[in-house]
Amino acid sequence: MNEPMHASGEALLVPERVIVAPTVGVFRPLESSDNDAGDQLAEGQPIGVVEGPGTATPVRSPFAGELVGMLAHPGERLREGQPVAWLRVA
Repeated sequence: MNEPMHASGEALLVPERVIVAPTVGVFRPLESSDNDAGDQLAEGQPIGVVEGPGTATPVRSPFAGELVGMLAHPGERLREGQPVAWLRVA
């Protein structure tokens, strides 16, 4: 029996996923992207950065899919693992 290979978290039956903050800091969306609902995101595509003391860590989508909405606001202080955006992958 050939079962498809899935990335971690991809074997879920729910078509929604969240993009989470990779670290603690202040969220800044990318200026080059509107991050509007309905936008298509590619796996690994950055949607913003989390700025900490002397650092700027990109927030990347681990999944390809349609952006349902942003959950973090520009300038919002985030903790590691906090949801930033919501995607529909199916």
